[in-house]
Amino acid sequence: MNQWFEYVGNMHMHTPYSDGEQSHAQIAASAIQAGLDFIIVTDHNVWVDGLEGYYEEGPNRRVLLLVGEEIHDPRRDPQINHMLVFGAEQELSAYAPNPQRVIEAAREAGGICYLAHPIEKAAPVFGEDALPWENWDVEGYHGIELWNYMSEFKSHLSSQSAAIRAAFNPDRFISGPFPESLALWDRLLREGKRVRAIGGADAHGTRYSMGPVSRVLFPYDYLFRCINTHIITNGPLSGHMDQDKSKVLFALQEGNAFIGYDLPASTHGFRFSAQGHNTFAMMGGRIRLGHGITIQIATPQIADVRLIKDGEVIEREVEHLYKTFIARYPGVYRVEAYIHYKGKQRAWIFSNPIYVVP
Repeated sequence: MNQWFEYVGNMHMHTPYSDGEQSHAQIAASAIQAGLDFIIVTDHNVWVDGLEGYYEEGPNRRVLLLVGEEIHDPRRDPQINHMLVFGAEQELSAYAPNPQRVIEAAREAGGICYLAHPIEKAAPVFGEDALPWENWDVEGYHGIELWNYMSEFKSHLSSQSAAIRAAFNPDRFISGPFPESLALWDRLLREGKRVRAIGGADAHGTRYSMGPVSRVLFPYDYLFRCINTHIITNGPLSGHMDQDKSKVLFALQEGNAFIGYDLPASTHGFRFSAQGHNTFAMMGGRIRLGHGITIQIATPQIADVRLIKDGEVIEREVEHLYKTFIARYPGVYRVEAYIHYKGKQRAWIFSNPIYVVP
């Protein structure tokens, strides 16, 4: 790729069609306020037709709104195995009892499948079940939701006092994907599966009450400033809905993307690529080893940057914005970056992998 075009979006949110509070138009306004370029609304077990398109609020203030679906079996207790489907353009919840059939139907319809919050922890004090992914015999899905904001927040609700502290100071609690999620991802990659990763808000806009305290803890616009997915496209978004929709979905299908925790500091401008003799790969891509591959990493500010191969840290950079590394062995390479924020080191960036093949 000779030129990078980066856009930031969020692909996990809900409206009153399922269990959210804001309409599609209101969510679009929240996304514009947060500075997002695109969003994908994913109501539970319902695909809402006719609402996709660009939503605008004044000159140069617009967002591309697409509609997907979060599919799970509502008759199952607990309701595990949630799947995010993008781009299928049809209702697929009838297949919910059989996750493999959901994947097959989605792919037959040209859709993309990501396993939502594959690792999740219960909050028994509040009667909240864990809703992880458990059917790991499925095949054909595109990736996993590596970092889900609300799943991480739920993991801190060990007591009512802890919940109050977390609710009023979420920035001090949110720190990164579950270690189990990262270990799961690396295991799947080592097994030879091309598993992409995204991050999402899981926004509902729900009002919570605890005694005399009642508030919307996580407004949509707040969550849209937190854990997002930045995509890299092969051309600029033009403002034409159909063309731009194809670019967004292609990037998500291929994993041409990275996860950014944009609240502590903007992750815009992060780059991870590999260059060989007359060959190039970006995040999500494959490249042949040849006599060696130059891996290039750039961050928008100095951070604790780690180059990971097959699940193991092989290089680390803590002083410079740019890092190059010569890859002499095949493997799955990806990048993590961490920064200090509010007294603690926190996850900041997670790239999708580059696959260096023999």
